[in-house]
Amino acid sequence: MPRAFSHRRPPPAPEQALLSSHRAIEDQLKICGHKRDADVFELFLSQKELTEVIDLSRFRKLKYLWLHHNKLHGIAFLTRNYCLTELYLNNNAIFEIEGLHCLPSLHILLLHHNELTNIDATVKELKGMLNLKTLSLYQNPLCQYNLYRLYIIYHLPGVELLDRNQVTEKERRSMITIFNHKKAHTIQSIAFGGKVDASWNPKLPLKHKPAQRLPSDFAFADNVDKTVFDDPEDAVFVRSLKRSVMTLTSMNWDTVPTQEEKYLQEEGTETAQMLTVTLR
Repeated sequence: MPRAFSHRRPPPAPEQALLSSHRAIEDQLKICGHKRDADVFELFLSQKELTEVIDLSRFRKLKYLWLHHNKLHGIAFLTRNYCLTELYLNNNAIFEIEGLHCLPSLHILLLHHNELTNIDATVKELKGMLNLKTLSLYQNPLCQYNLYRLYIIYHLPGVELLDRNQVTEKERRSMITIFNHKKAHTIQSIAFGGKVDASWNPKLPLKHKPAQRLPSDFAFADNVDKTVFDDPEDAVFVRSLKRSVMTLTSMNWDTVPTQEEKYLQEEGTETAQMLTVTLR
């Protein structure tokens, strides 16, 4: 009777992938000399051919995590890493980022060179990150969206550096014009002579103020200034309908010294002056 040999079956692929990530993490802990999970503030797991990563919630004080240049498809392994401030996930095969909303302290997030296709799902996951300042999403399928950059700026107003380019005030104004017509109309409809705060703070929610209306007893005559308004801004609005101010400024060339006068340095030569003309 032939002798039966017992062969140990290799673990399934997902389990093998988790074992690979476990070994990579343990190797890093040994290199850094960490003996307690509480002492781990950073993990460098780049270029490890990882397709899965074990749950990292044991590292409660983890602040910096490098996972770029792997083969990851998702990031469900980040659940209780509330102190994480920098996360590098670029150059993977990530197609969804579900789970990132659990990282309120995240300041830098690199996701370029991945497979993200759903821009709405991506924005929804990142909306709760109030501390996120640096974000990269280029070389993802969602970047083919026609107004991709302005769309990201509109929904993530706290981001200051997007795809290695600084977010400009011009982009923020364009973003309001395109995606928030009411806000844009309010800003553009303000006439001269009114003290109205038209600034926009990206950290505050956009507030929509109802359109201003003229009082029922208003008339374009001498009784305009006699009308009583409940809101001071309404008074400014009405006054702007009555008149506006235009200021023109130009150089007074009579006060500009000639080349000869500059050469002779004549005494009494006055400095150039500006002329300002105000029209009502």
